[in-house]
Amino acid sequence: MADLESLFAKRVQGSQSSIVRDLLQYSKMPNIVSLAGGIPAADMFDMDGINAALNEVIASGSVNAYQYSTTDGEEVLREEIVRMIADRNIVATPDEVVVTSGSQQGLDLIARTFLEEGDTILVERPTYLAAIQGFKMTGATVEDVAGGADGIDVDALEARLEKGPVKALYIVPTFANPTGSTLSAEKRQRILDLAVKYHFVIFEDDPYGEIRFTDSKVKPIYSLAKSDEEKAHIIYLSSFSKVLVPGLRLGFIVTNKVIRNKIVLCKQAVDLHTPVLSQLIVANYLKSGRLQPRIKAISKAYQARCQMLIDSLRKHLGDRITFAEPTGGMFLWARLPKGVDATKLLKYAIEEEVVFVPGAAFYVGTPEVETLRLSFATITDQIADEAGRRLAAALDHYQADQA
Repeated sequence: MADLESLFAKRVQGSQSSIVRDLLQYSKMPNIVSLAGGIPAADMFDMDGINAALNEVIASGSVNAYQYSTTDGEEVLREEIVRMIADRNIVATPDEVVVTSGSQQGLDLIARTFLEEGDTILVERPTYLAAIQGFKMTGATVEDVAGGADGIDVDALEARLEKGPVKALYIVPTFANPTGSTLSAEKRQRILDLAVKYHFVIFEDDPYGEIRFTDSKVKPIYSLAKSDEEKAHIIYLSSFSKVLVPGLRLGFIVTNKVIRNKIVLCKQAVDLHTPVLSQLIVANYLKSGRLQPRIKAISKAYQARCQMLIDSLRKHLGDRITFAEPTGGMFLWARLPKGVDATKLLKYAIEEEVVFVPGAAFYVGTPEVETLRLSFATITDQIADEAGRRLAAALDHYQADQA
């Protein structure tokens, strides 16, 4: 067994499990208040609509739902996706869409398609942990670019691009994970212009963009492409996990046909195709017209839950925790007093039966250890108040031990 490590591929040697996935176990414990996982609220699942969509598949009597299928996805679903994203100002055709097994597979597929050893991909500092993991497994170098409350620093991005070639930029431009930040329209256009000028591909990840707490809406970067050349520099990814249910494992990629065909080749080697039953359920659901009203209900509920958590943090921790108030999405990005290490604090939090994700997990380079990500999607008023109280107690015990 001592020599087993040498047999593993370099991409997994030394790889570590995601702390977010490791903390998921606590979400199933009734005594634990979990602010850790990016888990959509089960009480917001439209079970009547989903079951009706499933029953339609069953009532059709077709065996196609249980058979092998095409790699790019069922045509009926790709057509419905095209209609759906028109509301996001994205103009596409079904043959510019690839259906994926969740947007996480979408990230894996575009990484396989574009990245290899010797390449460099840029990410915002901080960014989605699982994206960092996936990109590193290709052997590519992952570098971060400064970010803030209003998203990635485009001046810093351009300065990095001037220093040498970059293959891709990964970005969550709307209600980012973990920071909740949203890029302005001006920044989005500038990033697209830089992609064309410096010849790199934008991986635009948009799982949260529809969960908005205000009427303000910023167009996806993909929708800004006005020519075939611009469209060739951007790939749009999204998911049904956050706005419908995650268990069906359904996401999609939109890009030009040349890139799309290369992605399909990679998917053929990975899983042949996404399960047809899941695809047909979602296609029927989209046809029913229930998705947009459901998204509005989810957004309203999450906004209320976000405010509950904010009120609790202010009540129990006061100025010992700071944060920007999110205007959408599922996360609140917070900062503890200077010198408090959120990773070390987590041990005390678990003892107080509350969990969060230390911010260090979301950094490529040296982390800002005082940061932490809190998810408000699944909390109630009572749980929110208890979360703040328990976090305050954990911080009290941590600081007492440090004194």
